[in-house]
Amino acid sequence: MVIATELCAMSEYRIWPGTGKLFIRRDGKPIFLGSSKAQSLTLQRKKPAKLVWTQAWRRLHKKGLSEANLKKRRTRTNKVQRAVVGLSLDDIKKKAAQKPEFRSAQRDAALKDVKTRKKVTKSKGNSGSGVRASKVPKNVKRR
Repeated sequence: MVIATELCAMSEYRIWPGTGKLFIRRDGKPIFLGSSKAQSLTLQRKKPAKLVWTQAWRRLHKKGLSEANLKKRRTRTNKVQRAVVGLSLDDIKKKAAQKPEFRSAQRDAALKDVKTRKKVTKSKGNSGSGVRASKVPKNVKRR
């Protein structure tokens, strides 16, 4: 058996048979009010959207939504590989495709090369400059 219920014009709660009041506005529109509180606030011309306990306020402030509707669909960000200064995109892809052992061997060879160059420059530097200028602090004025 289905019971005919009305909705309160203020709170939008259900009004069961035998409860509430029917208020006829000046323009002739019937308004169902579920409680004396709703009637009082309607006569004071309060807006339902500004009253926290009404369904209008809850709808306006997105309260009580089901979890399924709440989750937003987001587009996944796609990673884009870009060229770096000094390396083109093809070079980067080639390096990534190389075996780790090969890359570590290349790195070791490059380190050895740098170390030998440093030794050579160090040996040249020591023999050439025997006298250095004395350091003067920056805040001291020279005459």
